[in-house]
Amino acid sequence: METYTYPKSSELFLRATKVIPGGVYGHLGPAEGCFMPVSNYPLYLERAKGSYFWDLDGNRFIDYMCAYGPNILGYNDPEVNAAAAAQYKKGDCTILPTERMVELAELLTDTISSADWAFFAKNGGDVTSLAVMTAKAATNREKILMHYGGYHGVAPWTQHADHPGITEADVSNNIYTPFGDFSALKKAVHANRGQIAAIIATPYHHPIVEDNRLAPDGYWQKVRELCTKEGILLIIDDVRCGFRLDVRGSDVHYGFDADLLCYCKALANGYNISALVGKKEYMDAVSSVFYTGSYWLSAAPMAAALACINKMREIDVAKVCTEKGEKLTAGLQEVASANGFDLVVSGEPAMWFMRTAGYRGETDPNNFIHQAFVSECVRRGVFFSSHHNLFINASLTDEDIQFTLDVADEAYRVVSKNVKQLLGKVM
Repeated sequence: METYTYPKSSELFLRATKVIPGGVYGHLGPAEGCFMPVSNYPLYLERAKGSYFWDLDGNRFIDYMCAYGPNILGYNDPEVNAAAAAQYKKGDCTILPTERMVELAELLTDTISSADWAFFAKNGGDVTSLAVMTAKAATNREKILMHYGGYHGVAPWTQHADHPGITEADVSNNIYTPFGDFSALKKAVHANRGQIAAIIATPYHHPIVEDNRLAPDGYWQKVRELCTKEGILLIIDDVRCGFRLDVRGSDVHYGFDADLLCYCKALANGYNISALVGKKEYMDAVSSVFYTGSYWLSAAPMAAALACINKMREIDVAKVCTEKGEKLTAGLQEVASANGFDLVVSGEPAMWFMRTAGYRGETDPNNFIHQAFVSECVRRGVFFSSHHNLFINASLTDEDIQFTLDVADEAYRVVSKNVKQLLGKVM
């Protein structure tokens, strides 16, 4: 099977380091240690279509990162692009909003079970921050409860005091409990009774570099009851899960109702827009918050979102992504087992996390085997990540899945020859 090289990516990266911090900044960059070894990964791409992208050197990849989630229908979906293009001709970023904004709010409130209104922004972090501000405005309380390892963006309140640029004052009103531990959560609420404005959480726990976890049976129902009793808003950060579990909201998928839900990523299949939606009793509170941005009323992404949501509803995108995810992950585990490896899959099939836990009874606590496996897949045209949950998009075909399994089989066979070195011992 052909293995890729990336001379043009390497050349461009050297140019980039002179004018861009890190060459590629943030968690996408090689400086963050997410791509190991770096030489097995492309760093820049040329184009994307459907489930694929092509790098600067013309290598084609099946993309299971889906742009970290926004690609849900397939890159460059023709219907979504056509809707955006038609609106661009009329106007995009203008002094007044267009009818698209009202139409999109109407569609979201018709689609998402807990939504009576919608407020639009650009990034997921925009709306998680707005959700917290709305909760504080509604309750006149200062504290926020979240879960250890939860990710809600990069605003100061979402980080920790030991992070560069973050002070104790930024996070002094945060309370943390383990995800799924209702006893600890209830204890924290009672210890801070009358002070907590909101609990914010993802619908299931999907941190990086560790197994994802679903909430225990009955957890969300007990959290909902406690929030109602204590006057606390329940905020669900559906930025990553939104539409892949249920188009009506991930709270519906798990059998409860949220007060506020945060959306971004899959909302417009890659067009830059996010939304906070919520119950009618919090419309006055969100209206009272001063929160705005120069591009937040842009019409073309709203037109794209209208087309995207209608298509997701039409094809039942959550069902499609779940079924494809189940087929792929089951196949990957079979391939791993046939080669003597233990592949652990966790989370939801539509956006699963996987790690190769060991080889023929030998465990790998440092994740070196899985990093090696993923890098061998990448250099054969299957773009996985070793540190993050992965994503399914609706354009993925059975042929793509079979190609992925063939690549995984070869990658595991290559890795099996180097297991001793990866584990750092003689077996």
